[in-house]
Amino acid sequence: MDLHFRWVVLLFMLVDNSLTDDIKTQHMDDFIKVVETIELENYLLDPLAVVKGLRKAAGVDTPFIQHYLGYLSDDTEPHHLVIKPVDTGYITKVIKHRVTVLGVEEGVVLTADGTTVALSPLLLGIEAGLQSTPLGHVRGLYPLTLTKNLGLSFFHHAQSKLPASSSLGPGGCWDNVTAPQVFTLSGVASFATEALITGGMDGVIVGKHVAERTSRPLRLSGLLKEYYNHQLGIGGLDAAPALISQRRRTRFRKLANLPLLKRQIRRLLATYRRLDKDWKKEVKQKVERAKIEEIVNEGLKEFVHSYMDCPAIIPRCMWEAKPYRGIPTLLSLPLSFLFIHHTYEPSQPCLTFYQCSRDMRAMQRFHQDDRGWDDIGYSFVAGSDGYLYEGRGWHWQGAHTKGYNSKGYGVSFIGDYTSSIPSQSTMDLVRHQLAKCATDGVKLVSDFTIHGHRQLVSTSCPGDALYNKIKGWTQFGVRDEVTGVKL
Repeated sequence: MDLHFRWVVLLFMLVDNSLTDDIKTQHMDDFIKVVETIELENYLLDPLAVVKGLRKAAGVDTPFIQHYLGYLSDDTEPHHLVIKPVDTGYITKVIKHRVTVLGVEEGVVLTADGTTVALSPLLLGIEAGLQSTPLGHVRGLYPLTLTKNLGLSFFHHAQSKLPASSSLGPGGCWDNVTAPQVFTLSGVASFATEALITGGMDGVIVGKHVAERTSRPLRLSGLLKEYYNHQLGIGGLDAAPALISQRRRTRFRKLANLPLLKRQIRRLLATYRRLDKDWKKEVKQKVERAKIEEIVNEGLKEFVHSYMDCPAIIPRCMWEAKPYRGIPTLLSLPLSFLFIHHTYEPSQPCLTFYQCSRDMRAMQRFHQDDRGWDDIGYSFVAGSDGYLYEGRGWHWQGAHTKGYNSKGYGVSFIGDYTSSIPSQSTMDLVRHQLAKCATDGVKLVSDFTIHGHRQLVSTSCPGDALYNKIKGWTQFGVRDEVTGVKL
């Protein structure tokens, strides 16, 4: 009877573990939960031992990584991380990066802010930061997280002679944003997909942070929660701490600049040539040193524009947009105007990816079903969560400013701004980042004009408070009511 009972318990544990493994998603929250379980089972180990153990379990180890981080410990050593077999498969799935022949990107997770992050460069950055010297020098931080992928992508793109737009990326879409399991790329993968770049930027930010802290974090899980799971309060990003994922691009701009990235990629290429004989042979045969410099300069120009100057934009598939009804009209770029709106309804600012996505779906439903439009009317929508949301986007004519839809982009702030204004961070997202992205990318003319919706149509939009605010913006234009000419 006692033996029979033990077999029943064992069978129950196996079934329970199998079911638990099945419901684990490719979400950062689930990854953090698994890390917490591993930390509890290895409570004597510090975060560095944990992150090294996770990397070993996932099989992420190459001569290039060893060059900066050294060799991983043997399983017989006393500080070896113990992971249950049921968790090992999941760890490998979410950490080890690859793109399948079907365009499915593995080794990536969806985070609470709606972005997709490759875990390998993130964890390598954290490991490098935890191994840093007392003076804060972090060996290999940029090559391990970002510049290796950028450098390889620049080089192979130049050799393939593909259009410039394919040098980096692409992004993609999850099968389900609530319980994500499969992430499918929207195009041909480069060596630096959007998830690898985002994970690399996070690896630089968090790795630098742990290296400069006076005391090291007690738990890896706690560090990840601090960065990815911060809940914005009523003050939005204006009142939020600096080290959160919603501030990723702002934070990265403060840490990195074009000269720094150029130096890092030059060093990276020199190191990679020493460690990879096949790549060294290919470079020697096909590319002269001057050409490499040209390739790096062109590639970095694209990277800085796309990931440092431009704001992060949540694509339609991520907020679960319905398909466009009818045939969209292509815009003739560059445009001359940026029209500012507020949504009025929803009346409250959205502070999370899930709230903003719900508001986007509600507006699209209203515009399509109640007003009979083909799609959500706006080109872009600004949430108070630190992100812009793609409406009709850069290339398709919207339905936002009657009589002027072909002449400018319509950008709306979620909320009613009759008596209050959006957070400063949210306004900067549109006024500075979106505007610079549009002019540098030749989507808007350099001397474009900003108008409030009410200047062109009989409406109170974008609300008295917001309208009074944008009147102080540099590009704001006053219209002559008779001629319609900017004064």
